[in-house]
Amino acid sequence: MISFWDFFTDPVLRAPTWGCILMCFASSLMGVLIFLRKRSLLAETLSHATYPGAVIGVFLFAFLFPAHEEWTFLAVLGGAFISSLLGLKAIEWMEEKGKARSDAALCFVLAVFFGIGIVAASAMQASFPVWQKQVQMLLFGQAATMTDIHILIYGCLAFAAAFFLFLTFRPLQSTLFDRDFALSAGIPVSILDRIVFWLLLISLIVGIRSVGVVLMSGMVIAPAVAARQFSNRLQTIFGLSALFGVLSGFLGNYLSVMGSLALSQSGEKISLSLPTGPMIVLVGTSFAILSLLFAPKRGLAFRIGRILAFRFRCLQENLLKGIWKKGALSFPQIKESYPVFLPVLSWILFRMRQEGWMQKKKGLYELTRDGKQKAASIIRLHRLWELYLTESLGFQVEKVHRTAEEMEHILTPEIEERLTRLLSNPKQDPHQQPIPERYESLLGN
Repeated sequence: MISFWDFFTDPVLRAPTWGCILMCFASSLMGVLIFLRKRSLLAETLSHATYPGAVIGVFLFAFLFPAHEEWTFLAVLGGAFISSLLGLKAIEWMEEKGKARSDAALCFVLAVFFGIGIVAASAMQASFPVWQKQVQMLLFGQAATMTDIHILIYGCLAFAAAFFLFLTFRPLQSTLFDRDFALSAGIPVSILDRIVFWLLLISLIVGIRSVGVVLMSGMVIAPAVAARQFSNRLQTIFGLSALFGVLSGFLGNYLSVMGSLALSQSGEKISLSLPTGPMIVLVGTSFAILSLLFAPKRGLAFRIGRILAFRFRCLQENLLKGIWKKGALSFPQIKESYPVFLPVLSWILFRMRQEGWMQKKKGLYELTRDGKQKAASIIRLHRLWELYLTESLGFQVEKVHRTAEEMEHILTPEIEERLTRLLSNPKQDPHQQPIPERYESLLGN
């Protein structure tokens, strides 16, 4: 039975575990810079641009040093670095000299370089079929075969990325959010950009060993996307992105090993396995999706909840106004005037009775004293806003009602006070209807 600590200490498991954690840590930090600069497709393009160089590097290594297969990763790293650098130069040339749009240049380089890599890999199959399998491995990675030397490589990369961010955090912050100010302040923006791109290149190159060419960009961007949903502070985004990256690296490796063991034991004749690279990206993507859905301020679920709560409050306030104007109403009359989904309407009426704004007598719903005061304050906001639109902004009287219907639900007491002073505490709206007294005055009666 494999324990939790075996992943960090076992001679077979520790290299993939530590290697994936360190690789994801470094790539997630670089991903924040790329994501915030809105150049996420750059990571996708450069990761695919590494493929032809890696293939050609392995081809040359197999031709020159056929007896040293264990050092193939050096050929992969060298070839991938040259190829991705050429891809970066091609993007810059197309954008600056060719005047191509950024997205067009990125897509063009991605397609061309990856296509060259596929052609080179196919040609290699006839000459070096054994080595060609290693090339195919680069598409989706093979973290399970990493050794302790990979821990050292990924550790150096993680340290370099963290140390660079520590030294240049303030200049980078200025460069990311106010580039013109950074230039005017004498910050070496071009040098910082160049270092960021070099670190990104190295992160992508060493990452293809564990995650693969096709999936590496997902590992760069997913933690940054997840972290961005929780904070607007750059320090926090870096910290959360690193945390999500580390968790993705470990959990992807853990689920790959334990899931493969469980699937293998469940079948008698068929041995199934979960590849580590795709599992890492799936975990990182899961973090991003869950953050997009459930982050407290920016998450879709919470935003939908706030929208529904606001609409529920609007229905409550509209119902209060309606009963305030018409007097007591029966349930059929309320249902006819407010064609809302019946359970929702019933719940609104229940909540209004719980709040003490409404009571039911002899089958009729009528407002309590607190309910009348609440309704009067809403009417006051509505009519104040109508008067402001007509007298201060010059709107026609017949065109202000709909706008006031929307604004009455979001006007704050501070805005009400300013409108009252600006309009000299008016007593009538543009339709010559009385404006109720302020809520505090009503409470004092």
